Amino acid sequence: MADSINGGNKKEMSMEMRLLLAFLLMGAIMFSTQYFFKPPTPPPLKKTASSSQAAPASPDNTPVPENTAATVPVPAAEPPEAAPTSAPTSPATPGQALPHFTIDTDLYRVSFSNQGANVRSWLLKKYKGNDDKLLDLINSAAAIEDPFPFSLHVPGQPAVAKKINWAYYRQTVDPEGLGVAYEFSDGHTTARKTFRFQKKSYLVDVSTELAIDGKPVPHMIAWRGGFGDLTVPNPAGNEKTLYYDLSANKLVEQTARSAKNGPIPNSGNYSFAGLADTYFAAVFLPDANAPVRMVTFPDYTRSAADEKPQGFTGVAVSDGDRNHFELFVGPKDVDLLKSVSPKLEQVVDFGWLAFLAKPLFLIVNWFNDHMVHNFGWAIVVVTVVINFILFPLKLSNMKSMRKMQALKPQIDVINLKYKNVGLRDPKKADQNQEVMDLYKKNGVNPMGGCVPMLIQIPFFIAFYKVFTVSVEMRGASWLWVGDLSQPEHLPIKILPIVMIVSQFIMQAMTPQAGGDPNQQKMMKFMPLLFGFMFYNFPSGLVLYYLTSNLVSMGQQWFFNHTDAALAAARSVEPPKKKNGRK
Repeated sequence: MADSINGGNKKEMSMEMRLLLAFLLMGAIMFSTQYFFKPPTPPPLKKTASSSQAAPASPDNTPVPENTAATVPVPAAEPPEAAPTSAPTSPATPGQALPHFTIDTDLYRVSFSNQGANVRSWLLKKYKGNDDKLLDLINSAAAIEDPFPFSLHVPGQPAVAKKINWAYYRQTVDPEGLGVAYEFSDGHTTARKTFRFQKKSYLVDVSTELAIDGKPVPHMIAWRGGFGDLTVPNPAGNEKTLYYDLSANKLVEQTARSAKNGPIPNSGNYSFAGLADTYFAAVFLPDANAPVRMVTFPDYTRSAADEKPQGFTGVAVSDGDRNHFELFVGPKDVDLLKSVSPKLEQVVDFGWLAFLAKPLFLIVNWFNDHMVHNFGWAIVVVTVVINFILFPLKLSNMKSMRKMQALKPQIDVINLKYKNVGLRDPKKADQNQEVMDLYKKNGVNPMGGCVPMLIQIPFFIAFYKVFTVSVEMRGASWLWVGDLSQPEHLPIKILPIVMIVSQFIMQAMTPQAGGDPNQQKMMKFMPLLFGFMFYNFPSGLVLYYLTSNLVSMGQQWFFNHTDAALAAARSVEPPKKKNGRK
């Protein structure tokens, strides 16, 4: 932290101020990350040849070949989406377009097209976006630049990829309506994809095959153009590819920024690989001991909400010449992920403070499930419990602060003694030493005022991670707050303002030790800075800090009205003079 300068002389700030400003800087970094760490400026999009009726571009932005056995012209308008069906659809001959086929389960509504045998929409029935519509995890607007999800990526053979990703496949639906198979062949190239869903599960069985003249061709299943909740601000900044490396026993994440110089290939013994945003994931789980190949793509494309191209993240995965995966597409719910695969729980990244953040989440989740049945009240209860557990430490700090307040007259005498001593004068060290000796003699910790701040920092960061990675908090309401994972959707946010007021009251209740008057004046404005920092934080995080302030106010009031406070002040009083002598 920069030193303050007065009259040409540098004046060191106290450690308390250093720690306080460090905390503010930490908050400012988290607050501004989403605005300053934006994806790199995208390259200009290639323009497709204009025509009277524009057709979707192929993956490499070249026109789709006309009337061949493998492909047919792309129609100006796609066939309308058909209603869910439980009866097999009549197979289509090569070159024949079919209405979109929809698989409808308790959890999904997934729309397939036989052109490219890919997915056009993947709706989650239990989750909505900020537009109050069912959440679609696919960026359908990206198809102008990138193929739809579950197209095939064929390394080194773009012509083959273009052919099979824009051809019309034969479609066969199983009798239960929970599975569909697609087949394509032009006598030279053959491709097959199968999808099998479950009525009440987020797991899908996916397999693909590709061959040329009967010889298997290595290929990868691709999900390009972005993934997840595209209704949030800056959705591209929340996306990443990820895989869990079993040999290194760690989760590895990559973003479009990571691949700004080109696609990034990875391979190894992975328990899963795929895509994720803040609250949702689409990860492929290979068969046991199958090596996995993965490529991370920087997909500069648009979304339905923003025509300006952004750096979305794309992925392609493979576990052999014939791919077979279990695919999880759904919320990053810890209990749900754990039930699917023990390693899949690692998709929820609680950060470097996971040893604190994860237990906090589990405790809050337990109180919500078993006692209060509301995440807001669960946060309040857990915060109260934390503050009472830490009360012995805070009590020691309160005594130290009361002693420092009582020592102020003696410190003023020392400061008066060195009134005309400059900051660079060697005698200044003598002044500081006398003050420290006075503190040491009376058992005062001059860092005592920093203890509340030091206590708050790890819990603050941990709760911040909880609210930014736990899908359980997404959409959780409390009183007037509609979503604890987001700032209040009010013209004037109530929780931050109440928090500022509580900060001022807490500051007035806390004993003020002697010190630089300029620093004390500056400290009076700290609540306003905290309010500015918290104003656009998740409401749940503000609720935690506000509750902590209210509990601390009660604890301070209790201490101020006990004999312990009076005893602490008397313990540092100088001996009274008797008969003119000490």
